[in-house]
Amino acid sequence: MTDNPRPRTPQPGGTYVLCAGGTGGHMVPAHCLALELMARGHEVHLVTDERGLRFPGLFPGVPVTKVDAASTGRSGWKALPQVTLSIWRGRQTARALFKQIRPRAVIGFGGYPALPGLLAALSLYLPSLIHEQNAVLGRTNRYLAGRVRAIATSFPRVRRLEKSFERRVHFIGNPVRPEVLAAADLPYDAEAPRLKLLVTGGSQGAAILNSVVPAAIALLPAEVRGLLDITHQGRDEDRDAMLAAYRAAGIEPVIAAYFPDLPAEMASSHIVIARSGASTVAELAVMGRPSILVPLPIATDDHQADNAAALVAAGGAQMIRQPDFTPERLAQALTAWLADRQGLGTAASAARAAGHPEAAKRLANLVIATGLIA
Repeated sequence: MTDNPRPRTPQPGGTYVLCAGGTGGHMVPAHCLALELMARGHEVHLVTDERGLRFPGLFPGVPVTKVDAASTGRSGWKALPQVTLSIWRGRQTARALFKQIRPRAVIGFGGYPALPGLLAALSLYLPSLIHEQNAVLGRTNRYLAGRVRAIATSFPRVRRLEKSFERRVHFIGNPVRPEVLAAADLPYDAEAPRLKLLVTGGSQGAAILNSVVPAAIALLPAEVRGLLDITHQGRDEDRDAMLAAYRAAGIEPVIAAYFPDLPAEMASSHIVIARSGASTVAELAVMGRPSILVPLPIATDDHQADNAAALVAAGGAQMIRQPDFTPERLAQALTAWLADRQGLGTAASAARAAGHPEAAKRLANLVIATGLIA
C-alpha cells in the first residue's frame, strides 16, 4: 500500500469518467469526486445505470450516459445469458462514448453498474482505477482489481483484497459531501445539559431500530431519560407505534421519514444509532460523533460488520449485531456513555481522528496521477 501520490502538473481541462450507480453508497463518493475535479477545471462525465439516474441533487452540470447493466442476483446461473448480454450492451455504449470524449482516466466505484464502463475502458487501454467504499472488497471490484492501474480504499485494511495487489493500493478514505464537511465544524460538547440522540435507518428506515430503540429508552432510569432529546428517522407506517412507545417513556420525540438536512441533524447529535453503511461510517468519523452501529445482516460479505468494526477499533463506536440488538442490550450500551460524559467525549475525539475529510482531494490526486501514467 502506498500513500496517495501528488499529481504531476497536467494541462487544465482534462476529461475524466466516473462509473457508478445502484445505491447512494456508490453514488455519493463519485459525486464528491466530480465536484473536486470540476473545481480544478476538469470535465467530468458520469456513466451509470437506470437506478443511478434517481438521485436528485447529485452531479450538477455533469453529462450523464446511461448504460445497460445487470447482476445475476438471486437468480444465479439461470440469469447469466441475459446478464452477459446486458453488460455487453453497456460496454458497447461506454466504448462509443469514450472514443468520442477521449478521457484521461476512468474510475469505477464498485457495484455491478460500474462494470460495463470499466470493461469498455480496459478494452480501449484507457488508464483505469477503482475505489472501494467498504472494508470488504466488493464482487465487481474483486473482478476488476487485477486489471486496473490503481486501487483506492476507504479503510487501511480491506478484507478480500489480494496481497499481490498491494503495490497498487492507495489508502484514500471515503469522500463525504461538502455539507457534511461544513456540518463537521460544529463543536462536540459532551458536558451539555441535554443530550441529543439521533436514530437513523437510512432512507427506508430500519424496522428493528424503530421497535427496539423506544423500548430501550423506556428501560433507562427516569433521571437519564429526562436529559434526552430524541430525533428518529423512521418509516411512516411505524410512526404511531414509535410515538406511543416514546411517550409512554416520558419522551416527546421528533419523528420523520425524511430529514432534508441529515448531516446537520447528525452534527447536532451526541450519540447516533444507525446501520453501518460505508457513507454513514465515513460521515460519523468526519464529524466526530459517537455511534452505536447495527450492521445490516444481509449485506454482501457481511461488509457492514467490517465497516463498524473499524470504527469500534478506533474507539469511536459500539457495535451490536442484529441478533443481539435487544432493548436490554441497547440500554446497556447507552448507559455506558450516558453515565460517563468523559468517556463520551473521548469516543467523539476517537471517531474524529478516524475520519478522512480530505478524501475527495486525495482521490482526485490519484485519478489525475493515474491518467498521466503512459
